[in-house]
Amino acid sequence: MIRAVLVILCLTVLPALAVQPDEILDDPALEARARAISRDIRCPVCQGETIDDSNAPISRDLRLIIRERLVAGDTDQEVIDFVVDRYGEFVLFNPRATGATLILWLAGPAMLIAGLAIAVAAQRRRSGGAETGLTPEEESRLQEILKD
Repeated sequence: MIRAVLVILCLTVLPALAVQPDEILDDPALEARARAISRDIRCPVCQGETIDDSNAPISRDLRLIIRERLVAGDTDQEVIDFVVDRYGEFVLFNPRATGATLILWLAGPAMLIAGLAIAVAAQRRRSGGAETGLTPEEESRLQEILKD
């Protein structure tokens, strides 16, 4: 019985979000947009959490700014651009593939291709230099050694 209760509790537990009740907008559509945006913005202090999950004061300020901009009529992209203009590309969990970050986006696939090319070249070199068998002289010498 206790196990069943514990399982039910574990299944119903939701992640604790740092969004305070006084931050939540009255319009559910705007609030959903604000939550979607804040899940893509990194906390400048915590760096491993979104501003939606962080309790840092700067995250609260950013959440409020996002909601203010949405109420003012900004689009989602305008809000994200506003935050990026002030804090840089670092605050985006999924950085844009432009400028300096383009190098980072392309470095992974480029290294994979280079590694595969090196592996193929090494395999070809290894298999191309291998001898196919013993010469007749070596075979007769081996037989003599094995007789002793």
